[in-house]
Amino acid sequence: MKILVTGATGYVGGRLVPLLLDRGHEVRTTTSDSTKEQPWWSDRVETVEMDILDGDEVEAACEGIDAVYYMIHGMAGDDFVEKDREGATNMANAVRDKGVGRIVYLSGLVPPVDHDELSRHIASRLEVEEILSSSPAVTVTLRAAVLMGSGSTSFEVIRQVSERMPVQTVPDWMRSEVQPIAIVDVLEALYGALSVDGPSRSYDVGGPDRMPYPELLETYAELADLTRPQVTIPLLPTQLVGTLVGSLTDVPSATVESLIESLHHDMVCSEDDFVRDLLPEGYELIGVEESIRRSLTPRTAAPEDADPMGPMPQDPAWTDGGDARPPVAKVVDAVKSVLPGQE
Repeated sequence: MKILVTGATGYVGGRLVPLLLDRGHEVRTTTSDSTKEQPWWSDRVETVEMDILDGDEVEAACEGIDAVYYMIHGMAGDDFVEKDREGATNMANAVRDKGVGRIVYLSGLVPPVDHDELSRHIASRLEVEEILSSSPAVTVTLRAAVLMGSGSTSFEVIRQVSERMPVQTVPDWMRSEVQPIAIVDVLEALYGALSVDGPSRSYDVGGPDRMPYPELLETYAELADLTRPQVTIPLLPTQLVGTLVGSLTDVPSATVESLIESLHHDMVCSEDDFVRDLLPEGYELIGVEESIRRSLTPRTAAPEDADPMGPMPQDPAWTDGGDARPPVAKVVDAVKSVLPGQE
């Protein structure tokens, strides 16, 4: 099968491409900047330059393609909703015009609340799903929440907050449950989505463990051999929490703020059909504790032989920030930016 992978240099895409190659598929990837350093597997794929907001370039990238992995998400800027909508529309049109048979879209879990209670980021991802599903292609959407693995934004927030805060201050509203899933399990489900029978549908994907988010922080601290007492703080505004966590970590601030905003609701699966439909028979999902242990194991093998749960060469420079402390001035400036009259 000839497969187009968008977002191939991202955390998930960079691990998905070698899996597809090793299982005998022909892969085309896209890049918006051909001058950037290419991933370690780049000599095994065809790479084309594509701006998702350029309809002609999207059509050209879809020429001769059997299936598309769509892993492009806008996170920053006031116009990310419009850009997400335009990009998804361009892809749906290209898929229709070029006769692509399947789209696999990695999205986020959608909590069971009214649409107007969804965060802008979750609402935008849901709209992208609807646009892609309107094409003639069978569209399989995987909805995941907390991805576990070194280099994942969700995992790096947990790691860096745990290592940089001697005492973890937890807002009283952050008692929502999460259902983390290991990146290797996500990769297996993404692969299964290539061949599952239609019609188009979404799957909630999560691991075997559910827990309140503060318990996930406690579990990380214990396995990382850290002593991190937790203190519950009432009445902390969401924006302040997101800004503070963003200042404490090296993860892009827009991504952090989106994650924090989502924690007002339980981010757990409403069904587990993906285990039956997308995973090999007898496949065992990895629990949270094993996910953390494997994520914390340094890479000693060459990339092609390394555990995808651990660090990989193409991971962003801000991952695995360790216990490096952000400058105090950065934290103070973050507080001033959201508290009135503090400039």
